[in-house]
Amino acid sequence: MDIRFNGKRALVTGAGKGIGRDIAKALVKGGAKTVAISRTEADLASLKTECPEIETCCVDLSDWSKARVAVEALGHFDLLVNNAGVSRVGPFLDVKEEDIDLCNQTFQICNYHFYSKIHNFFILAQVVAKSMVAKKSGGSIVNLSSAASKQALQDHAVYCSTKGAVDSLTSVMALELGPHKVR
Repeated sequence: MDIRFNGKRALVTGAGKGIGRDIAKALVKGGAKTVAISRTEADLASLKTECPEIETCCVDLSDWSKARVAVEALGHFDLLVNNAGVSRVGPFLDVKEEDIDLCNQTFQICNYHFYSKIHNFFILAQVVAKSMVAKKSGGSIVNLSSAASKQALQDHAVYCSTKGAVDSLTSVMALELGPHKVR
């Protein structure tokens, strides 16, 4: 199957390594004008060497203000792939207080991982969706999750719960953005 994205602009987070990097390269191959975001300049430089037509943006998405400014400056996108995140793996009984901060008002429920996933997804989805709605262009937002959101995995209490949060956020976004042709 040949899927084409000619004339479309795509933004991919966590594009320095792994799944995000492969998605960014595939979108370029499919014709999308793609912007790759990573917090690691060296990863973006090597990606640019592999894929010269890709645009890169080095920003730490855990900083709400800097991330918002950086993404707004990049302009309108037709597609957002929310992929950035890290993992905290360990037994449920060994999770420490600092791993779970239910009182933090910046969505930091499961320390860095939850903060990274939900915080980043909120920031980027808001910026990109607001542009899609304002321009009445519609578009697509893909939030990468995992089967771990629905099935318990040994030593993955924090990871599984954050993936469940990503799924819930995605459902709410679909409900609220669907009428604006943002899927």
